[in-house]
Amino acid sequence: MVSTAGEYPDAQFFDAPDGARLAYREVGEGRPVVLLHGVTADAESWFAAGAGAGAGLAPALAARGHRVIMPDFRGHGSSAKPQDVESYPQDVLTLDALALVDHLELDDYAVGGYSLGARIAVRMLVRGAAPRRVVVGGQGLREVLGTGGGAGNALRRALAGAGTFEPGTREARTEQYLRSRGMDPVALLHVLDSIVDTPQELVAPLRTPMLVVVGTDDERLASARELIELLPTARLTEVPGNHGTAAVAPELTQAFVDFLTAPQA
Repeated sequence: MVSTAGEYPDAQFFDAPDGARLAYREVGEGRPVVLLHGVTADAESWFAAGAGAGAGLAPALAARGHRVIMPDFRGHGSSAKPQDVESYPQDVLTLDALALVDHLELDDYAVGGYSLGARIAVRMLVRGAAPRRVVVGGQGLREVLGTGGGAGNALRRALAGAGTFEPGTREARTEQYLRSRGMDPVALLHVLDSIVDTPQELVAPLRTPMLVVVGTDDERLASARELIELLPTARLTEVPGNHGTAAVAPELTQAFVDFLTAPQA
């Protein structure tokens, strides 16, 4: 059952190639758009305020005539969170996303991602996916290449030492936040270990029309500029905020919507 715009839809499920039960949600009808969330988030992030009070990107796209499909990554949200490392082979999040596209038999579709979701969107292209358009949010060339460092390393430290940090430290607060959201430290560490870097020689030939959108105060802005310099079919939009606040900025929602709903050339 597909929800109407503005309502948070119930989870639907499908089986990944290895049998893991993975969740996704849908809202709206029309040309499909697959939205890929960031690490520690889930499909609900696409309903966060960003297009006006109580709105978000998913209902905004649905209101413009799109079928919005929002998976929960393995190890996140309502999807399976297996504990064994064998359930997290290299690039498994990309394989799961490609399996969802196959499961839903999508052809004329677009993909948008933010943070980790943006890296997975690029990995989908490298592995042969053919969306008509792609939005890369909050990431740039260095992150795609795996040379950016940043939040992933800090998260890894917090997860690796779960249960050992002094109360009040940054790591302890991070652990508390993750547990308050029902995140599993073991599963998240496996997720981080599964992420694959993409060499520049595989990125450079990409020709799918791409919007790179990043906050003006995001430390990844210079990296985003490097990505569009490499790709002739990519363009950059800067929106207010840092990596966290830009994700829910109305300007980011508008940039996604304008790019994904514009008439095809």
